[in-house]
This record gives sequence, structure tokens and C-alpha cells, in this order.
Amino acid sequence: MNLASLDLNLLVALDALLLEANVGRAAMRIGLSQPAASHALRRLRDVLGDPLLVRAGARMELTPRAQALRAPLAQALDQVRGLFMPDDFDAARSERRFRLMMPDLAVELLMPPLMKKLDATAPGVRIDVVPWRGPAIFTAEFARTIDMVISIGDAFKGFHRQLLYTDSDALAVRQGHPAGARLKNRDTFLKARHVAVIIRGQSEDLIDTWLQTKKLERRIALVVPSYIEALHVAARTDLVAFVPRRLIAALSKQLSLVTVAPPIDPGIDEQFMFYPTRAQMDPGSIWLRSIMLGIGRELERPKRRAPS
Repeated sequence: MNLASLDLNLLVALDALLLEANVGRAAMRIGLSQPAASHALRRLRDVLGDPLLVRAGARMELTPRAQALRAPLAQALDQVRGLFMPDDFDAARSERRFRLMMPDLAVELLMPPLMKKLDATAPGVRIDVVPWRGPAIFTAEFARTIDMVISIGDAFKGFHRQLLYTDSDALAVRQGHPAGARLKNRDTFLKARHVAVIIRGQSEDLIDTWLQTKKLERRIALVVPSYIEALHVAARTDLVAFVPRRLIAALSKQLSLVTVAPPIDPGIDEQFMFYPTRAQMDPGSIWLRSIMLGIGRELERPKRRAPS
């Protein structure tokens, strides 16, 4: 590929198309007409030798090549934007306060490594974490107070989205649970007593939404509003928690929990970092986003096994 002939605006269009998986919404995100966005998609298909977006029924889906491009492209564009930004955010001297919205599982996984980095490089920076709320109750007034959102799902209005890390779901039970490994059996799994997690802005546990697509229903004995509460309950009862695997691993030693593979695989969870359009070129926001992306890469890195 001849980079000298590559229009940087094509990469901006590609980023929007990968975020939205929809030509019309991508056009709105970057201020193009829909025909212009369609033209950009055709040029990108020629340049990359891949269709990028393919029709699946009534909607469009990303090809595997397009999926693989999302995170590195977003990171590359942030680096390019940083080249043209004045270096006026002095992390070591800054006393800036950032407001982040995220669920408890993201706090557990992301805040310890983030604070360790800030202690070393930006001791005056303060992080305020506010309770997570879904897009349905994410008002424009509230959005103006938020510097970053960590969440699964679709874009929040007025926010850009970058893939942060991936996860999968598993069952968490206490050590010595009477069902134990037998939960890998579908009937045992469905008959077990479960603790469900319904966080603010949702009507049911996302696991149950997914199970309904399989025409399955588990037995719910308790509903709590957070994943960490679910794990604490599972650690002290015979209830089963169906939660993100990385969170179980983070707390398994502390809570004496055992991870059990579910009998049906709900697939991969994608955790995204959302940041407001108003902060796209803000040096402080770029600095914080780069740190968060680094933490996400560390989470994705395979753990080395200790020598036996």
C-alpha cells in the first residue's frame, strides 16, 4: 500500500464505520452525507481488499478483518491527534478531577492499576467514580459532567467508543459447593438456585435476556444490583453467580470462590471506553485514555504460569 496516497480522512471514516457498523450512523458521527460515507466505504474496501461490512438479515455486521482493525485503528488515530495537540497537560503538576462512570466490575478491575499509575506519575489528579446508569437514563445534562464511561453495549449519545478489553462469563460458586463441577450439566445448571444481577437502568440480568433467546430459564433465588454483591453472596451460600470471568479471577482467592465453565457459552463480552466528543482533542482526556487503553492491553495479555 502506498501510504503517500492514503487520505487520512478515510481512516476517520473507517473508524466511524467500525464503531457503528452502519453507514447512515457513521455518516452522522463524522458529519458526512450518507452517499459520501458509502463512497468512503467503497474506497476502503478497495484499499483493504475486504468487504468490512456484510449484510446479515436486516442489519450489517463487521467482517473478522474489520473486527480486528477496531482497537488498533482507534489507538492509532488517538496517537495521530496527539501529534497536533499542544503539550499543555502536565500530569505531574495537574490537580484535575476526572469523573468516570462505570459498573462495579470495571471499578474492581481497572481502578487498582489506574491508581497505581497515577500515584507514580500524577499524584495530584483525582478520579471520581459515579454510579453506572444505562443509556436510557443517561441525560444530556448528566453527560456534560462525565469525562469517560466504561460499559458494554452501544454508544452513548455524544460519546465516541473504543474497545478496552474483552471478557467472557462463567459460574462462580463457593469452595465445597454441593453441585460443584456438576453445574457444567445443563439440567443441573438450570435447577440450581442463582443470584441474578440487575443494575440500574436494566429490567433484567443480561444473562437471562440471553438465555431467553435459547428458550431457557434458570431458577433465580435472589436479585442484587451489583456483580461484587453477587460474588459475596455466592461465597457464603450455595447460590450460583453467572458473572464476568475476569471479576471471578480477581476475587476468587479473597472470597474462596471456584470458577465453573457454564454448560452453554454466552460468547465474548466487549467492554468499551466511551469519551465525549467535546474531549476528543483535549490533552488531559487523551492522556487518561492512553493510560486506560494500556490497562486494557495488560488485561488482554496472557498470564504467565508460575514455574512448577
